[in-house]
Amino acid sequence: MVCGALQIAGLLVGGIGMIGTFAVTGMPQWRVSAFIDSNIIVFETIWEGLWMHCIRQANIRMQCKVYDSVLALSPDLQASRGLMCAGSVLSFLAFMAAIFGMKYMRCAQSPWQAEGYIILTAGLLFILSGAVELIPVCWVANTIISDFYNPVVNVAQKRELGEALYLGWVAAFCLIAAGVTFCCFCCCCEKTRSYGYSAPTHYPTHSQHLHRKTESSYSKSQYV
Repeated sequence: MVCGALQIAGLLVGGIGMIGTFAVTGMPQWRVSAFIDSNIIVFETIWEGLWMHCIRQANIRMQCKVYDSVLALSPDLQASRGLMCAGSVLSFLAFMAAIFGMKYMRCAQSPWQAEGYIILTAGLLFILSGAVELIPVCWVANTIISDFYNPVVNVAQKRELGEALYLGWVAAFCLIAAGVTFCCFCCCCEKTRSYGYSAPTHYPTHSQHLHRKTESSYSKSQYV
């Protein structure tokens, strides 16, 4: 019962983390324009993501444009592209491995060793995908904070943390939590099976031993 609950919880949390990873990879709100001037009237909002940047002016709809070249991006965003794509692929593989492991477990003739390897692989992939996603999110956040407090950087070039970064942290922790859950599932089921196999041995009691001796002596007397 506990093993089944852990498996379902891990699959749900992992699915949330995978969807969040896909969303973070495509969202343009990685770097948002910072309004630190004394003027309270804002005429322009700038979003910068991994694939496009968007500009919204007052009373005008949002206009987005895909980057013309990868070299136009900052080094942190260039590396974040590859890392987020790798994290998305790893989270998808982990989710599919978890589903395959759950279906494989329902087969009555499936050996636990093969099933345990599949579930453990899914857990490790979830943890790896969460760690890979944390790297670009933390890297971009550190760059934004450093530039924000750097007096050399122009005020117009300073940015704030966007919604994609916060969602990226949540998705990464969901992936790591799902991986830990599946690893705990493997340990829990392995202990349950080992306990089931190590059943206590029943030794004959003294009365049973005397009864067997009586039966053996009675059988000998019949032959005599």
